[in-house]
Amino acid sequence: MRFKIDENLPIDIAELPRSANHNAETVWDEELVGRPDESILEVCREEDRCLLTLDLDFANLRTYAPEDLTGLVVFRLRRQDKNQLIKAAERIIPLLNEEDLQGRLWIVEEDRVRIRGGEYQS
Repeated sequence: MRFKIDENLPIDIAELPRSANHNAETVWDEELVGRPDESILEVCREEDRCLLTLDLDFANLRTYAPEDLTGLVVFRLRRQDKNQLIKAAERIIPLLNEEDLQGRLWIVEEDRVRIRGGEYQS
């Protein structure tokens, strides 16, 4: 699986999928910082990458249909400090072997991961 880490997440999160033999790039790596959401998604489409982000706009299914994408992972946490974000990202890595991400939206919360069309309770 290939991932793009949005600018609103710690760069360190890119190491988590890499440690599980996935490919991960950040918007910083490709100098995409500050680009509009649609521009970021277009790059994700071109590179066949799933976007990991804190941007709740991407959770709007009418605006960003996940079936048109490799996948979307939106972190929706009450506390968004670096440690909490890394913990939440660590929890989803094992799910990559259990749940399909292609064309789906994952909403990552403190106690669960909601997946469009289903739900995984941690």
